[in-house]
Amino acid sequence: MMRGGGNREMRRMMDKMGLDMNELSNVQEVIIKTDKKEIIIAKPSVTEMKAKDNSIFTVTADSYEERELEVPIFSEEDIQLVSQQAGVDEEKAKNALEEAEGDLARAILLLTTG
Repeated sequence: MMRGGGNREMRRMMDKMGLDMNELSNVQEVIIKTDKKEIIIAKPSVTEMKAKDNSIFTVTADSYEERELEVPIFSEEDIQLVSQQAGVDEEKAKNALEEAEGDLARAILLLTTG
């Protein structure tokens, strides 16, 4: 149990373990993205704990906002198929699939019938 000089003892312990802890100043926003949502944290307190080969970030905030993301209704295989069939790169195929709302045949037609 740490008493009195707990902060100093914690620092010494972290130094012995090869950890360096720093508060990041003036952090405006932290965004965590998953495949289905975004978590936006405005004006958080962020601490970085550095070890030899990696860093651990601790984010503390009073509030955050969660946003659901539009999940594409087509797969990587769909993109590759449209790309091959229409003779275009994958980015164009993806854009056509988005415009065609995931309809493979319609996406290919959009790309091949100019």
